[in-house]
Amino acid sequence: MNPNQALWEKGDFTEIAALMRQAGEAVVKSLGIKPPLRVLDLGCGDGTTALPLALLGADVVGIDIARNLVDAGNKRAAEAGLARLRFQEGDACNLQGISDHSFDLTLTVFGAMFAPRPFDVAREMVRVTKPGGRIVMGNWIPNDPTSFVSQLLKISSSFTPPPPEGFVSPMTWGVESHIVERFGQAGVPKEKISMVKDTFHFISPYKNPTQFIESFRRYYGPTMNAFEAAEKNGKVEELHRQLVELAHAQNKSPGGGTSIPATYLRVTVCL
Repeated sequence: MNPNQALWEKGDFTEIAALMRQAGEAVVKSLGIKPPLRVLDLGCGDGTTALPLALLGADVVGIDIARNLVDAGNKRAAEAGLARLRFQEGDACNLQGISDHSFDLTLTVFGAMFAPRPFDVAREMVRVTKPGGRIVMGNWIPNDPTSFVSQLLKISSSFTPPPPEGFVSPMTWGVESHIVERFGQAGVPKEKISMVKDTFHFISPYKNPTQFIESFRRYYGPTMNAFEAAEKNGKVEELHRQLVELAHAQNKSPGGGTSIPATYLRVTVCL
């Protein structure tokens, strides 16, 4: 199996996506959607941004490499009665079957950044987006102390074996120079690319951040891999401690729930 597919079919990302619904709706609202509009949601999961897009009247195709998430997305679309939304399996590195210039907007929020060949991803996003259209990416920023997921992934990676030779970290999509280079090779000049830091929120009813971390341990592929590696090395308690400390430090909820803000880089490419 494709290693990236195996990673995202591991566990059940729908459980993590449930913590991201409100923030996904906020991202979509900020895009100024005006139908008729054809949108590709790339690395869409089970529809955190795809469903809100369709509810605003856009025609949406959601593409994800994880088959279980595609199935979950189609189920959510059917339950919501959204005939203008469909999900299908696909690889952001090679969007087979998608014609050139098919979409007015290509959106990917913490999705395509995890595909293994970033230059191919940039090229494919440019290819399938119409001239005059736009590409919008939400990418985690490496080593940003205000980005919960960046810190979670950093801690997790310190407990796992080194990646294979040639591995390109998904976090490089949070570095401005890499973004300019990748879209530049796809034919987009620097002045057509804008970048700004924004904030995403993970909101859950969990009474404390320890329960929040437990959901990542059980359902989020990268964290699951870290715990499996830590189990072999006798370091499970240390990994758990570091992640719980992170969640407690970043939790902003004054009451009984968990609300963790996470800084990310929002990239807009105008074609």
